[in-house]
Amino acid sequence: MDNSSGVGVLDKAAIVLGALEAGPASLASLVAATGLARPTAHRLATALEHHRLVARDLQGRFVLGPRLRELATAAGEDRLLEAANPVLARLRDITGESAQLYRRQGDSRVCVAGAERLTGLRDTVPVGATLTMKAGSAAQILLAWEEPDRLHRGLREAKFTATQLSAVRRRGWAQSVGEREPGVASVSAPVRGPGGRIVAAVSVSGPIERLSRQPGRLHAQIVCAAAAKLSEVLQHQQAQQQAQAAAAAGASPDGKPATSQAATGRAAAARPA
Repeated sequence: MDNSSGVGVLDKAAIVLGALEAGPASLASLVAATGLARPTAHRLATALEHHRLVARDLQGRFVLGPRLRELATAAGEDRLLEAANPVLARLRDITGESAQLYRRQGDSRVCVAGAERLTGLRDTVPVGATLTMKAGSAAQILLAWEEPDRLHRGLREAKFTATQLSAVRRRGWAQSVGEREPGVASVSAPVRGPGGRIVAAVSVSGPIERLSRQPGRLHAQIVCAAAAKLSEVLQHQQAQQQAQAAAAAGASPDGKPATSQAATGRAAAARPA
């Protein structure tokens, strides 16, 4: 079957990505797996690396890059956003402060959902707003669990330190006071997707006068609970997808063939009570 799209360079890039699906590959292995000329394979792999679609492991081998995970997560984020609005609204009502959900996009973070404090002085972050990854408690959360090389790059010119991120990983939440914007404090906690990977950060933010210079003491527990609720949504979604895939393959979610289970059920029904 001809899988050519008519756009040669894209077809070859797809072949490279498909070869890396099997695992890490040296340039020689990539050439052997793709059938591409060595200069072509190298040029495509390094170009894909530039766009973070391909990365390198500690041995210098080519591997699938982090951008693919980000795109896959974004493709399945509808359920997360659907669940986020009531969770953020409740978080706002309990804390009395504005609540947001942030996702990382490259070297920035984007507010993908929010619930604003209805009256009084508040920190307003519109949905769709792009903010820095160099300051703020949500930036700390989205960076703290990154791979070492990306974490170290993210710390360049950041207003927080590696020691602070170590504390974030240990306690499971982050706080900031006047980091992103003077007079504003915030508390954030991680939303975890399948496998425990951090896919988003839940935050509350407001003036230091209300949140104090130790906002975590006031709101860390409830922010962590909101993040855990959204993490449960993603885990449930994964379980549903696995069940659907198993059903499509003719197996039950526990891995037993559906026909075998049906036969077992019939045999049980035939036995006298």
